Amino acid sequence: MSMRKHNFYAGPAVLPLEVLVEASRGVLQHDNIGLSIIEISHRSKDFGEVIEEAEHRLRRLMNIPDDYAVLFLQGGARLQFAMIPMNFLGDSETAVYTDTGEWARQAIEEAKLFGKVHIGASSRDENYSYIPKEIDIPDGAKYLHITTNNTIYGTQWHSIPDVSIPLVADMSSDILSRQLDVSKFAIIYAGAQKNAGTAGVTIVIIRKDFAEQVVRPVPSMLDYRKHISKKSLLNTPPVFAIYVSMLTFKWLESIGGIPEIERRNREKASLIYDVLDKWEVFVPTARKEDRSLMNITWRLKDSQLEGELLKMCEEANIVGIKGHRKVGGFRASVYNALPMESVKVLVDVLETFGRKYG
Repeated sequence: MSMRKHNFYAGPAVLPLEVLVEASRGVLQHDNIGLSIIEISHRSKDFGEVIEEAEHRLRRLMNIPDDYAVLFLQGGARLQFAMIPMNFLGDSETAVYTDTGEWARQAIEEAKLFGKVHIGASSRDENYSYIPKEIDIPDGAKYLHITTNNTIYGTQWHSIPDVSIPLVADMSSDILSRQLDVSKFAIIYAGAQKNAGTAGVTIVIIRKDFAEQVVRPVPSMLDYRKHISKKSLLNTPPVFAIYVSMLTFKWLESIGGIPEIERRNREKASLIYDVLDKWEVFVPTARKEDRSLMNITWRLKDSQLEGELLKMCEEANIVGIKGHRKVGGFRASVYNALPMESVKVLVDVLETFGRKYG
C-alpha cells in the first residue's frame, strides 16, 4: 500500500486506519460466517447484531437517555431539512431558525415549504464569520433549529442555547467531537461521513414524545414514528454504512470516548490556529471566540500566493486544503479521525510559508 495522504477533506472525510482495516475484512467475510457484510440480509441475525451494537455503543458514547430513539436513516442532512418541518411544522405555525451559514440557510428554505420561518438570529451581515449571541423567539414557536458547526465558514456554537421550546440541531460536522447534554435537544441529526462513519447513513436521535407530535399525514418513509417502530428497518437500510459507523463508535470507545477525543480535537485545532495567528500572511476568517474545532478557515493577505501554498501542501502529501468553492481561501477539516501526525505536517508547512512570506 502506498503512503496514506494527510486527509483534510471536509467530507466524506478521514476514517481511523483501524476502522478501514476491520471494514475491509468485513467486506471479504463478516465474523467468520462465510459471507461479506455487504451480502447479508438486513433481516438476518448477523446484521441485527451489528445495528444493535451500533445503537448501544452510540448510546454509551453520548449518554443518550432511554426516552430517546436512535435511528439510522438515509438521505443525509438534506432530507432532514425537509423531514423535520414536514412532521412538526403546521401550515400556519412558526419555527425559529438561526441563519449561520450555507447549510443553515438551506434548512431554512426547506422549512418554508411547510410553514412559517422566523429568523431568530443571523450572522449573514458579516459573511457568517461569527455565531449570534441572542436569539429572538416569538410566542408559540414550535421549535428552534441550529446548525452546531459551520463547515464552510469555520464557526461553531460553543454554548448551546438554553430555550423553553424544542431544540433541533444539525450536528453533521461535529457530532461525537465534544461532550454535549443530549437531553437539551428534541432532535439531533447528522450525516455520518465526517465523524461517525462513511457516507450513506444519517444518524437521528429523537425524543420519543416529540416524535409523536406530527402535524400532518406524511409518507411512511418520512414518518419518524414508523422508523422508530421498525427499529430503522422500515426498508433495506444502508448495511455497510451502518457497519462502518459501528466500527467507528467501537474505535472511539477504545481510545477513551468523547472526553478523550474532545481533548485531542482541542489540541489539534489549537496547533493550527496558533500558527495562523502568528504570521500576518494568514487571515483567519472566523471570530476568535466562535472558531470551529472541526473546520479551520483562512485566507492569505496576498491572494496571489495561494498557488504557492497549495503547491507546498501537495509536496507534503496534504490533500483537501482548498476552501469551499463559495468562499475560496483555505480550509483544514480536523475531524476526530485525523491523526496528530497530519496536523503537525500541516503546521510545519504553514510555519515554513509564514517565515518565507511573513
